Amino acid sequence: MEKAIQIVVSGKVQGVFFRKNTYQKAGELGLKGFVSNQKDGTVKIIAQGDKMKLKALVEWCYQGPPNSIVEKVDVIELTTLHQYEKFEIHYL
Repeated sequence: MEKAIQIVVSGKVQGVFFRKNTYQKAGELGLKGFVSNQKDGTVKIIAQGDKMKLKALVEWCYQGPPNSIVEKVDVIELTTLHQYEKFEIHYL
């Protein structure tokens, strides 16, 4: 059964290819949704897919790409599924 989550990652997560690496990781896991930088310096991820694959993405977010410094990862389970066709990078 498909689930959806929102992940907000705080710390040194912009300017370190966090979006690009999240996009690649989500693609490897076969997830749908998007990743975007936020004006407050965080990275927001909406991901949909298999529960275990979502868990793997959350675990990856705690590490992030090599130059990132992850301070906090907030995860919220969403009640609504959207019709995402793939995983994308959204730009503000």
